[in-house]
Amino acid sequence: MHFQWDWLCLGVLIISSVTAEIENKETVDADVEVEDFDKQSQQADVDRDKSSLEVVYQTPKPTGEVYFTETFDGVLSGWVLSKTKKEDTDDNIAKYDGRWEVEELKENTVSGDRGLVLKSVAKHHAISAMLTKAFVFNNKPLIVQYEVNFQEGIDCGGAYIKLLSSSDDLNLEYFFDRTPYTIMFGPDKCGEDYKLHFIFRHKNPKTGEYDEKHAKRPDVDLKKFYLDKKTHLYTLVLKPDDTFEMLIDQSVVSKGSLLEDMVPPVNPPKEIEDPSDKKPDDWDERPKIPDPNAVKPDDWDEDEPSKIEDPDAVKPEGWLDDEPQYVPDPNAKKPKDWDEEMDGEWEAPQIPNPKCETVPGCGHWVRPMKNNPKYKGKWKAPMIDNPNYQGIWSPRKIPNPDYFEDLHPFEMTTVSAIGLELWSMTSDIYFDNFIICSEKEVADRWAADGWGLKKLVASANEPAMFSQLVTAAEDHPWLWVLYVLTLALPVGLGVLFCWPAKKTDEDIDFTKPDIAKQITKGELKREREELEDDEIELEEEKENEDTAEDEDEGEGGEDIYDEEEENEVADGSQEEGDKSNKSGSEDEMKEADESTGSGDGLLKSVRKRRVRKD
Repeated sequence: MHFQWDWLCLGVLIISSVTAEIENKETVDADVEVEDFDKQSQQADVDRDKSSLEVVYQTPKPTGEVYFTETFDGVLSGWVLSKTKKEDTDDNIAKYDGRWEVEELKENTVSGDRGLVLKSVAKHHAISAMLTKAFVFNNKPLIVQYEVNFQEGIDCGGAYIKLLSSSDDLNLEYFFDRTPYTIMFGPDKCGEDYKLHFIFRHKNPKTGEYDEKHAKRPDVDLKKFYLDKKTHLYTLVLKPDDTFEMLIDQSVVSKGSLLEDMVPPVNPPKEIEDPSDKKPDDWDERPKIPDPNAVKPDDWDEDEPSKIEDPDAVKPEGWLDDEPQYVPDPNAKKPKDWDEEMDGEWEAPQIPNPKCETVPGCGHWVRPMKNNPKYKGKWKAPMIDNPNYQGIWSPRKIPNPDYFEDLHPFEMTTVSAIGLELWSMTSDIYFDNFIICSEKEVADRWAADGWGLKKLVASANEPAMFSQLVTAAEDHPWLWVLYVLTLALPVGLGVLFCWPAKKTDEDIDFTKPDIAKQITKGELKREREELEDDEIELEEEKENEDTAEDEDEGEGGEDIYDEEEENEVADGSQEEGDKSNKSGSEDEMKEADESTGSGDGLLKSVRKRRVRKD
């Protein structure tokens, strides 16, 4: 059994080692894996243990057709600060005077990598740039991608971008909140409302007016992307088949159809309620009505109260009727600045009567109240089905005069500029590596050279796992219980199955009979001879006793004859006993030769054998 437990413990240790190795390998692979990265990024991920100082940064370069790119690593050219004011706002905050800077990240810095940073608090910011080439919505997808880092967290503010609609009168110096845009995309947060916007302005083909269509909220929790102070990659993909995808860090967080998953819908309903239709006066919407034939019973008393005094209640013994429940505080003193003319006569504050603390109660005793068994309340006729019920009235439907059907809302207004028009109560919002293109491979390679490197540096600079667990437990104290259980369970199982058990006295006593004692043929023969000697002595003692009895009884032939018969019988019995003993001894010797486990038992049985008396 002990041998089996040793093998069990060894197997547990081997399985634990293999599992830990697999988990460690999977963790490393998960940390370095970035979807669709090129070979250069993958090689950088293999060297993830290097510090950020050893990372060599190169400005990302597009590898295919693009409509706009910006890394902010060189001279900030092409970007225009807005000089206008926000309408319908107080003059002291209406101006777009928020400050922008181009600088490196505060944490997890990559030497040479810079971004555009929003620096001002509680101010309006507006900056924009023309696209390298206008994007026309025809048969190519639209991919918009950029990085955001809330370096100080975020209280209330946005980090979304606007793709400005192409027009002849577009002037970036007058870019403000009402400048026409085609698409708005990006994160936004205020209070505990975490959003990821995707809004596009759809043109009504009948009226020519534009309406905003909002994508439904993602089902995932977005909170961590706003509070972890890490650089995150935001991507919007619009396809010619009228579908869309929103991704964060190259993982899809929301997707849907432009025709089915926008609010309000792109296409209006075919029928609408007739605004001129009115409900008839005799229309009865009541499913139930009081029974007109019901009559109140004669014994129904509506005046009975719901509660009455309990007549069976008895005042508790020791109740002090003459003692008030509260008495003036004897230790209270009138304040020195008390003016009786202004404040009136001073009275000491009331405190609970100390005499009432050891008795059932003080003051006037009142019987407790109980439910009145005669109470029935106000009588109401029972409800019955309304024979005139006509259902819930609704206006009749008529054809929608504004109905239209746009089967391809992807065909939006052409985009010719990109802009950031933001208000924030938190500073140091970092933007970097903008790209607008049509090929997913181009966007992924661009992300690998920019965001992928930032992710690599951030991973290398992360604290050890133990520090992360402690930090998480500080935010969520209930995790300590989980940690204790996680550590105690394998330790307890290891002690239970692998610790050697101590043998108790009961176990030793129980196992003693199992110990075999070897007996040789010589010992068995000697025992048999001793047994024969004992039998001869017993026989002689018996003969002496018989002789003494004969002398007491007298001489007689018959008695002597009887005694001789008895002796003969005894001798015959003795011979039979000797034969049986001899055969038994031989059998016992034979068994002793064949087995060494039953020596003691045979020895005891031989010693207990005696000549049977007749």
